[in-house]
Amino acid sequence: MNEPVGIRAMAVSFPSIRRTNDYYRQRYPELFEKIEEQSLARFLSPSNSVPRNVFEEEMQPYLSDPFRGTINRWVLSPDESSLTLEYQAACDVLAASQITIDEIDLMLVASVWPEQIILGNATFLANRLGLKGAAWNINGGTGSTPIALQTASALVQSGQYNQVLVVVSCTYAHFFDEADTMSWFTSDAAGAFLVSSLEPSQGVLGTKVIHTGIMDVVSARPVNNSHGNPQVHIQISNDANKLANTLAEEFLKTCCKGACEVAGVRLDQIDFFIFHTLSAWFANFAARVLDINPEQTINLYPHYGNCGPVLTVANLYYAAQLEKIKENDLVLIYGMGGAGVAAANVMRWGKVALGTNPLADIKI
Repeated sequence: MNEPVGIRAMAVSFPSIRRTNDYYRQRYPELFEKIEEQSLARFLSPSNSVPRNVFEEEMQPYLSDPFRGTINRWVLSPDESSLTLEYQAACDVLAASQITIDEIDLMLVASVWPEQIILGNATFLANRLGLKGAAWNINGGTGSTPIALQTASALVQSGQYNQVLVVVSCTYAHFFDEADTMSWFTSDAAGAFLVSSLEPSQGVLGTKVIHTGIMDVVSARPVNNSHGNPQVHIQISNDANKLANTLAEEFLKTCCKGACEVAGVRLDQIDFFIFHTLSAWFANFAARVLDINPEQTINLYPHYGNCGPVLTVANLYYAAQLEKIKENDLVLIYGMGGAGVAAANVMRWGKVALGTNPLADIKI
């Protein structure tokens, strides 16, 4: 029998700038004249005039909204970066778990995208935290959170490490032009969790991972910023909506059912589901596809937008804080990334310490 290993503490951090829909209406009124021709509307739209699948059916109520259900998004200030968000989340996890950085013997970092694109953030964050142990980067795109949890848990179970700090961030603000409407549904955020031994029968029970190479819809293009310095911007292919809308159901079913099979449980035994809510309707879509009660999941997308791999961490954090998850519940988390991975973990929830709520003034 494998040693019970899983999440023991977690935290999330958001940047200081909050942008509501009014900000974009006032700053870019000319874009609303032909809003359905802009990039966000083209990406989050049906691939045909008639919905072809459950994803497109659940999308229908949001098509009249130029923001596609987004209400708040959180954006880096000039003094903030993925490293500052990661550092805050990591410090909050250490404080919540009441341990010091000296007790961490490995840190895994998944940044979309890091400050140093080639090198990644791991060693830079380790240096700032004063970590003396190992640190390296892990990359599954926006589906990185479940594979980071799987990797950390396996390394603890193997006996090679005792306490692994996992840090995940997403800073889309650096990689989309604000005048590009794709930036209107994205947010910047970071999350962190501590993986170590738990009580018997608790922790990660099973994981299913598949690659999403078929969804090769994201690319990077070099640009110069306002200061003339080179920068990278994200570019979405023209057929991204068709691929995403069609493949979303296949990825979800394969990973969630596969993780349950590995864990030796049935889907109807799962108490609570955490989905990669990359759109306002993803939770409803997933509930329909998996035939579960919508009350068994959480959708905080309107409050913090699409923050990439941090979506699963943030939804999990707030589900725990709102006491929708209790000790010994069976919990399934799912994450997905274009040209990365889709993955799901099944775990039995333990006693998890929570860091300070960074959005305490926002009614959730």
